[in-house]
Amino acid sequence: MNTIIQAEERTCSYTTYFLDSKTPKPVVVICPGGAYRWRSERESAPVAKAFNQNGYHAVVLNYTVEQEEELLDRPLLDLSWAVKHLRQNAAAYLIDPDKIILCGFSAGGHLAASLGVFWADQIRFPTKEEQQLHKPNALILGYPVITAGTYAHRGSFQRLSEELAVQQEYSLETKVTSKVPPCFLWHTMTDASVPVHNSILFATALHQNDVSCEMMLFPKGPHGLSLATKEVEDEAHPGMADPHVARWFNQCIDWLSTL
Repeated sequence: MNTIIQAEERTCSYTTYFLDSKTPKPVVVICPGGAYRWRSERESAPVAKAFNQNGYHAVVLNYTVEQEEELLDRPLLDLSWAVKHLRQNAAAYLIDPDKIILCGFSAGGHLAASLGVFWADQIRFPTKEEQQLHKPNALILGYPVITAGTYAHRGSFQRLSEELAVQQEYSLETKVTSKVPPCFLWHTMTDASVPVHNSILFATALHQNDVSCEMMLFPKGPHGLSLATKEVEDEAHPGMADPHVARWFNQCIDWLSTL
């Protein structure tokens, strides 16, 4: 069965958080989590503003989630479009076209990692021009959904496809090649929604393919911590502030400076 939706022009939207700058800056494309059913506000504007404070443009991608039928490649094509659009308009937006970074959380981490894995896939993206236009320069993945195997967050994969065989096509630890860009991963060992094995499996595959990777594993903490600061707490998510886990962000900024 052909499960790939061919790339097409689309009018996907994103929310911009551009710096007032006179020189080109890197840009971070943020993919909030939400099990491919919604897009978490806690993993959107607060994260974009944190990157702004560290000298990065940021955009939050409003990728496809609101529809009845299975998603398949629709979110991936949304992200592909966004990266291409930013790179093609880099001069107008004062973006460094060689520093387009993807940052995703949970299912949004799966989306970001999907473009990192599939950007050079010749079936989905047959032309070299398209591949170079949407190639990400780095990945930042927070407690990402990765595997469709034993440790799957099955609900996320069911939104992509109800068929288990098709879900396996989105099991990213099995799709890694040396073409994946450098990656920063973080996860908590007690994540009860998306097991830490997801990050470990992806990091192992990156290492086996000689892809540069930095990973932070924290001994405790629930799923969906976002920045792990007071700013991302609300009535539905009390107790999310954790100064120890919140260190991931400054460590990530340090990592980006080494690329």
